[in-house]
Amino acid sequence: MFLDIATIFIKAGNGGDGVVSFHTEKYVAKGGPDGGDGGNGGSIIFTVDNNACTLMDFKFAKHFRAENGENGGAKTCKGKSGKDLYIKVPRGTIIKDKKSGNVIADMFYEDSTFVAQNGGLGGKGNARFATPQRKAPRFCQKGERTDEIELTLELKTIADVGLVGFPNVGKSTLLSVVSSAKPKIANYHFTTLSPNLGVVRRYDETVVMADIPGLIEGASQGAGLGFRFLRHVERVRLIVHVVDISGHEGRDPYVDYTTINTELQNYSEKLAKLEQIVVANKCDLVEDESLIEEFEKKIGQKVIRMSAISHQGTEELLTQVFDKIRDLPKSEPMPVEYVISTDKDTSSYIITIDEDGIYEVMGGLVDMLCRNVVLDDYESFRYFQKMLKDKGVIKALQRNGCVEGDIVRIGDIEFDFVE
Repeated sequence: MFLDIATIFIKAGNGGDGVVSFHTEKYVAKGGPDGGDGGNGGSIIFTVDNNACTLMDFKFAKHFRAENGENGGAKTCKGKSGKDLYIKVPRGTIIKDKKSGNVIADMFYEDSTFVAQNGGLGGKGNARFATPQRKAPRFCQKGERTDEIELTLELKTIADVGLVGFPNVGKSTLLSVVSSAKPKIANYHFTTLSPNLGVVRRYDETVVMADIPGLIEGASQGAGLGFRFLRHVERVRLIVHVVDISGHEGRDPYVDYTTINTELQNYSEKLAKLEQIVVANKCDLVEDESLIEEFEKKIGQKVIRMSAISHQGTEELLTQVFDKIRDLPKSEPMPVEYVISTDKDTSSYIITIDEDGIYEVMGGLVDMLCRNVVLDDYESFRYFQKMLKDKGVIKALQRNGCVEGDIVRIGDIEFDFVE
């Protein structure tokens, strides 16, 4: 079964908590704090599996979670960091944010790697909060928690040349003749149910050719299989448009040609502008050569006369393909529409006033401070208040009109403002 689109859920590991501990040893008085830090959580990293050609592995495996960091220990022992989780995808996989639809990565190259979510930072143990004025802190920092992210994986085949045309015009036969690919070949429509790739070699040059199945009238709107597989034509540099010139199925070759081009135009302006080589296949079934000449006049270009089953015209086709490919620009990865920051924000904040008149402070600074606070610990809350003052939050609240007695909300903490 071919699967080229999948939805998955990822979650990096949580950071381990710091610990509150004091050194206790015989004959050592007042050993002091020795609580260790928590370990960092594991990250989620995508890599390319060059042996894969489908997203079938993600049909049932939907949830991916990296290891959490371990909590710290006594004697300033740091907790073990969680292992990173590597997710292998086929080359050409587009990674999108499910909610926004923005592209966050294109696994275009053979060695592409992408860190989709960083693991949570480990919390600090109480030994890290000791100062000359605060010699025995009885609080520590919690590890950073990570959120689950929903992603869409979309496979877009990477090939130099795309074979397009109506079903049963001989695309699979042509691919099997010019490459080592062994696609299924039969005399009925929709024999090919997934894109087939073949490497075409000529002297010391190679190109990758893809047989794109299922294009019929209305494909760009979802008819047939075309809507699913038009995305696989997007990366090609050259189109080989295969037409059944014999018309033995009762279809007009010119109507077929214009219909396919209309579908490419409707799907993507870029596809419509790609250079095309037109192949008039099944010439061995044509008795009147003037039919081919009339077809050439209608489309305004010369065609390659071919009978794929008898290998007639294949050498001429390969000559044209390799001559044109040399001069065409190479394919590029899709532009990233949203960049995931790898830097942890621990300093920025904004102040808003809700409809109840409560002043709310939000941002990276708040997320960091809330991990440090233990509300029922006096020293911890004093540290929290000192950080608000040192970081300028108190003055910023005053500039926004906050006066004594107003309610301030920072994370899950609410308190009355005191000047």
